[in-house]
Amino acid sequence: MGWGDYPGITARDEDNAMHKVLILPRDIDTRSLRKALWAQRIGHHFTEEHDTQVLWLADPRQHDDMMQLIARWQRGEPIAPAEKRAFASRNWRQGPLAEAPVAAALVGLCVAVFGLMAIFGDLVIAAMTITPIGVVGTSLSVGTLGDTLSSGQLWRLVSPAFLHFGWMHLIFNMLWLWYFGRQIEALQGSWRLLGVVMISALVSNLAQYATGTVLFGGMSGVDYALLGYVWLMALRAPKSGFFVPQMLVVFMLGWMVFTMTDLAGPVGFGNVANEAHLGGLLVGLVLGWIASSRARKQPDTTGSKERDDE
Repeated sequence: MGWGDYPGITARDEDNAMHKVLILPRDIDTRSLRKALWAQRIGHHFTEEHDTQVLWLADPRQHDDMMQLIARWQRGEPIAPAEKRAFASRNWRQGPLAEAPVAAALVGLCVAVFGLMAIFGDLVIAAMTITPIGVVGTSLSVGTLGDTLSSGQLWRLVSPAFLHFGWMHLIFNMLWLWYFGRQIEALQGSWRLLGVVMISALVSNLAQYATGTVLFGGMSGVDYALLGYVWLMALRAPKSGFFVPQMLVVFMLGWMVFTMTDLAGPVGFGNVANEAHLGGLLVGLVLGWIASSRARKQPDTTGSKERDDE
């Protein structure tokens, strides 16, 4: 049965002060339309009236965008954002892990490394510090970044990000990694997330190494990069589907500033990799600015361009 077989489907009444857009039979499944409208940040509401369901528009300035989306939905065309459709087309089981396998794998890797540290202790740490370290006699021998490069142990440039030295350190870093990383992967793909993580891990580790220490670790520098990336995408390209509560941004930035002050030490937060946090945040802001600038040039993420790419 086609759309022409359904009675009562009407266009928006321009004189209706309530911005009524569409009347549909009650048994029509509108879930995909609702998801697409929210992905495009089009404020709307469905109500049920007798044997029909009515779609209302919150902001009349978005009328044309809504009608274009509805027209494509009525024709049975894909209306999810391009990245989401490409991801959904994979024959994977639905669920959070299927939606963000790389983010889940990164969390799993950090947890696994934490477990290995509990079993093998310093052997794991020595294998993952940014420069080679070892014990010579009764003293600790610390290599240089040149030693890391000349020996071909390039994994050391990013591996400190996977080291965590306590449960609270691990849990909080994994929460932010999953929260922000899942958004990036679900909306822009696994390779985008992996790229942001690897670049920010490299830069934040080098920033911390520049302070003269090699015994550091944690995913917090990467977490701040993910925060910066998602924040700018949500702020500069609202139709991209990214979202982060502004109070969360204020909290995380405020926390970063707090740990840089002398007030952090007396309450137990004096030994924090501040340079890694700052380096990661700057990387995330740069990458987020570039990605959001590209997204702003293509505001119609569900329009004809997607059909041309199919």
